[in-house]
Amino acid sequence: MNAHLPAPLVLIHLSGATIGLIAGYLSIILRKGSSMHRIAGNIFVAGMLTMGGTGAVIAAFLRPNDGNFIGGVLTVYLVSTGWIAGRRREQAVNAFDVIAFLGILALGAAAVRWGLLASASPTHRLDGYPPGMFFTFGTIALLFAAADVRMFIRRGVAGARRVARHLWRMCLALLFATISLYPGNSKLFSPALRGNPLRFAPHILLIVSMIYWMVRTLRRKRQRAAATDVPDLSLKAA
Repeated sequence: MNAHLPAPLVLIHLSGATIGLIAGYLSIILRKGSSMHRIAGNIFVAGMLTMGGTGAVIAAFLRPNDGNFIGGVLTVYLVSTGWIAGRRREQAVNAFDVIAFLGILALGAAAVRWGLLASASPTHRLDGYPPGMFFTFGTIALLFAAADVRMFIRRGVAGARRVARHLWRMCLALLFATISLYPGNSKLFSPALRGNPLRFAPHILLIVSMIYWMVRTLRRKRQRAAATDVPDLSLKAA
C-alpha cells in the first residue's frame, strides 16, 4: 500500500470536489430549465464524476479503504444516472442503464458483506468505519437497484417520473459530497467554524430544496393525471 498518494491525483480529486460543490449549489439557486442551470448542472456532473472516480481509484488501489470506495462509486452512479435522466426525453432503457444497475447492485452486496466483517471484527470497525455505516450505504445502494428494476419493468421513465429521478439522484449526490466535506473532513476547518451554529446551513438548504422540488414535481404529475380524468361536460352546439 502506498503511504503517499500521487500529488496530481490528489489535486485532481480536490479540484473536482471543489468545482462540483460550487456548481451544485449554483444549480439549486438558478432557475430550473434555464441555460445557466444546465451549464451549472453539467459542470457539477463533471466535478462529481472527477471527485468520485478518483476517490474510488485511490480507495481501491492506492490507499485501500472499503468505506471510501463505497462513497466514490455511489457518487459516480448517482450523478451519471441522474444526468442521463435529465437529458433523456424518450421512455427507453439501454445498455448504460443495465451496466449502472449491475454496478450498484454489486456495490450494495459488497457493502453488506463489509458490514458483516466489521461486526465480526474485534474492534467492530473495518477501515475505521463502524458496521452501521456499511449497512446504511449498502441499503441505500440496494434501494436504488430496486428503483432501477422498477424502471426496467416500466421500460423506462418519462414525464414527472423522469424529472423526479433526475432531481433525487443529483441532490443526493450533492448531499453526500457536502457531508464528506463537513463533518467528514471537519479537521480541515478552524475550531471557530466547527462551533458555528450555521455550519450545517448548506445541508439544511439542500435537503429543504430537494424535498420542495420533489413535492412540486409529483404534485404536477397528480394534477395532470386528474385533469385527464375530468369528463368533458360542455354542451355541444345543436
